[in-house]
Amino acid sequence: MSTATTTAREVTQLGAGRSRDRSTGSLVFLGALWFSLFFGVAVLATLIIDTVISGAPRFDANLFTEYQSTIREESTGFRAGILGSLWLMVTTAIIAVPLGIAAALYLEEFADNNKWYNRLIELNLQNLAAVPSIIYGMLAVAVMALFSVQRTGTVIGGALALALLILPVIIITTREAVRAVPTEIRHGSLALGATVWQTTWRQTLPSAIPGIATGTILGLSRAIGEAAPLLVVGLATVRFDPTGLTSEITALPMQIYSLASESKPELQTAASAAIVILLVMVLGLNALAIIIRNKFTRSW
Repeated sequence: MSTATTTAREVTQLGAGRSRDRSTGSLVFLGALWFSLFFGVAVLATLIIDTVISGAPRFDANLFTEYQSTIREESTGFRAGILGSLWLMVTTAIIAVPLGIAAALYLEEFADNNKWYNRLIELNLQNLAAVPSIIYGMLAVAVMALFSVQRTGTVIGGALALALLILPVIIITTREAVRAVPTEIRHGSLALGATVWQTTWRQTLPSAIPGIATGTILGLSRAIGEAAPLLVVGLATVRFDPTGLTSEITALPMQIYSLASESKPELQTAASAAIVILLVMVLGLNALAIIIRNKFTRSW
C-alpha cells in the first residue's frame, strides 16, 4: 500500500471521527463532546415536549380565529399576532433582502479593499452581527424620527427594526455564497467579452442563489421570534387585523410575552400554544431553506 493511500485513509478516518488515537486525553475529549451534544439536545427536547404538553389543551380553531382577550381566557386567540407577524416578515424581506444582496455584491465584486472606508465598512459589519437586538429597535426609532414619522407601533416601524436586525446576517451570508462561486466562471465570462456588471448579474449571482436564499431565510427565521426591537418601536397588543404599512399591529412574540406573565392558568396555557405556533413557523422557514438549498445546489 502506497504512502499516499495510507495518508488519505488516515485523513478520511480523522474527518469521519474514527481516528485510531485511543489515548486518555483523546477519550476524555471525545466524552466531553458527546456530553455536550447530549446535554444540548436533551435540554432542547425537554423544553419542546414540556411546551407542547402545556399548550395541548388549547390546540383548537379559536387559537387562529379569535383575538387576544383576558376576559374570555378560555377562548383567547392569536389572530392579530399571526397576521401581524406575517405582515412584518413580508415587509422586512422587501426592505432587507435587496439592500443586503446589493451591499454584499458591492463589497465582494466591486469594492477596492485598499480603500480605508471599505475596510471600515467590513469591520463594522462583522461587529454588527453581535449587537443586541434591542439596539436595532432604538436605531429604527432614530430613523423614523429622522423622517418625521411620529406614529409608533406600525407595520413599517416594526419591519424597519427587524430589517436592520437581519441586514448584517444577509450581507455576511451573501458574501460567503458569492465567494464560493469558482473564480474560473468569472474569468471565463470576462474572457468572452462580458463586463464585470454582466458577469456579476448573469453568472455569479445565479450561481450563488442557494447560499443567498438559505442565509436570507435563516435571517427571517431569527426576525420572526424577536420581541425586544418591536417593544422599542412601540408595538403593543391590538385586537384588529393590519390593513397597510401604516396600520398598528401586534406580533406573536409580543402576545406570548404579554400572556406568559399573567397569573391565570388559562392564559399561560394559551401562551404555550402560541409558542408552538411560533415554533412551527420557524421550522417551516428552516425547512424551506433546506429545500431551496438542495434544489439549486450545484457541484463544481
